[in-house]
Amino acid sequence: MNIHRDPVIGNYFNEALMHAFHGKDPARFLADFYTSFTADLLADEGDAAPIVDRYHTPDVVQYADGVRIDRDRLIAHAQPVRRNRPEVRVEVHEAVAVEDRLAARYTMHAQMAEERISNEVYFFGTFAPDGRLRTAHMRTRTLSPDEAGEAGG
Repeated sequence: MNIHRDPVIGNYFNEALMHAFHGKDPARFLADFYTSFTADLLADEGDAAPIVDRYHTPDVVQYADGVRIDRDRLIAHAQPVRRNRPEVRVEVHEAVAVEDRLAARYTMHAQMAEERISNEVYFFGTFAPDGRLRTAHMRTRTLSPDEAGEAGG
C-alpha cells in the first residue's frame, strides 16, 4: 500500500482513499460533496435524475433517522429543494476515512427565504471509486439558534 501525506493539512492518505476521495481531506470532500450537489440542483430546473446520478450510484441507499431514501426518493426530494432554494453551508467538525468509507460529524446550515435551519449530522457512508455516494447512514439533530451559533452558524 502506498501512503501519501498531504503537505498542507498533514493528513495521510492511502491510494484507495485518494481514488475515492480524489486526494482531498475527508472533511473537505464531504463539505464539497453536499454544497456542490445542492448548487447543481439549484442551477438546473430540468430533470433532476442526471444530477442525482452525478453524485450517487444507481443503487444508492441512504438512511436518515431511520427513513430509507433510494435514488427515486432523492430525485423526488429535488423538487422541495428547488422550491425552497436554500443557501447551504456544511461545517465539518470531524471526519475520518478508510478506503471507501467515511465517518463524520458535521453541521449543515440551510438558509431559506424566511427560515434558517441547522442540523447536526452523524454520517457513516461509503463511496464509489469515482466519488459518488453509495450508502449512507445519518442521524440528525436540529440545533436551537443558540447551538447553531456555537457551531459557527
